[in-house]
Amino acid sequence: MVNIGFFVRIEAKPGHQAAVEAQLKLALPQVEAEPGTVVWMALRLGPTTYAVVDAFPDEAARQAHLEAGRARLAADPEHFAEPPVIEATDVIAAKVPAVGM
Repeated sequence: MVNIGFFVRIEAKPGHQAAVEAQLKLALPQVEAEPGTVVWMALRLGPTTYAVVDAFPDEAARQAHLEAGRARLAADPEHFAEPPVIEATDVIAAKVPAVGM
C-alpha cells in the first residue's frame, strides 16, 4: 500500500532533452534497488518538460528516496532550465502491482 509520494517537475534547457531523458533512465536501476519506493515513473509532459511521480508506504521510505533523488538531480544541473520542483503529495487512490508479480 502507498500513502504518500512526490511529484517532481523538471524543465530541461532547450537542446538538453536527450541528456535529461538519459539521466532519468539511468536512475531507474538505482530506484529499483530502493525497497521502500513502490512506484516510480519518469514522464515527458511536453517538449522540454518532464515529471517524476513516485509513491511510498511511509515517511521513512519517502525521505530515503528524497536524499538519493536529490543527489541524482544534482549530478548534472547544467541540463535544467531551473531547479526541479519537488512537491510532497498524499496518495488518495492507487493501483499498483502486487509484490512478486
